[in-house]
Amino acid sequence: MSSFNTMFAVRSLLRTAHIRYAAAAQFHATSNCCGAKVAVVLSGCGVYDGTEIHEASAILVHLSRGGAEVQMFAPDVTQMHVIDHSKGQPVEKESRNVLSESARIARGNITVLDKLSANNHDAVIFPGGFGAAKNLSTFAVDGKDCSVNEEVVRVLNEFHKAGKPIGLCCISPVLAAKVLPGVDVTVGQEEEEGGKWPNAGTTQVITALGAKHTAKNVTEAHVDQKNKVVTTPAFMCETKLHLIFDGIGAMVRDVLKLCGK
Repeated sequence: MSSFNTMFAVRSLLRTAHIRYAAAAQFHATSNCCGAKVAVVLSGCGVYDGTEIHEASAILVHLSRGGAEVQMFAPDVTQMHVIDHSKGQPVEKESRNVLSESARIARGNITVLDKLSANNHDAVIFPGGFGAAKNLSTFAVDGKDCSVNEEVVRVLNEFHKAGKPIGLCCISPVLAAKVLPGVDVTVGQEEEEGGKWPNAGTTQVITALGAKHTAKNVTEAHVDQKNKVVTTPAFMCETKLHLIFDGIGAMVRDVLKLCGK
């Protein structure tokens, strides 16, 4: 090959490499600037006394796939009680902290809930698990007469007032039902259907709180467009894990869509 041809080939390769680099840089810059900033609020670690771990993981996977920037939060409070998950029974004389337990799911990267501000995030999502009904509220004990952690109340009201989306799954929609008057949520179907929906009675409590309940299947999400609240049944349904994963994916996608990013 002549020196002229060699020089031409080298220049062509450099030009191609430059174009590819520029395209890649533009893609990554676009991805970084367009990702929604989403807060995820945890309530401990473990379905019976904290956050349902599979739900939290599914939320994080779908947020990652959607290009979101995630920050996790939890209240710095003592759990209602500690459950031995192998027996499903309370452990006597044992106490655990919700923030410390939630840090297990967050791989240590977690912030106390009172630092969460709607000014710094585009959306907030609450996984389910009994922690939402025991540590973020007293719903597990008091039903419609429950109280909600004051920081959870503040966060829900802040995001609602700012017109920013709120996602909730499994039992956590009761938090919105208690705090946001007239909100429209789903926790699944309104009949047990032979045990497929063992907690169907929760729908009656939601309406008793003054909220509206819309029946949905496990793979579906329900969007309250007026209040920008997105909910899905998750483990309120006795079904296969991948179907719960799909329903949570629908919820996350609708939350991100409402972010407009």
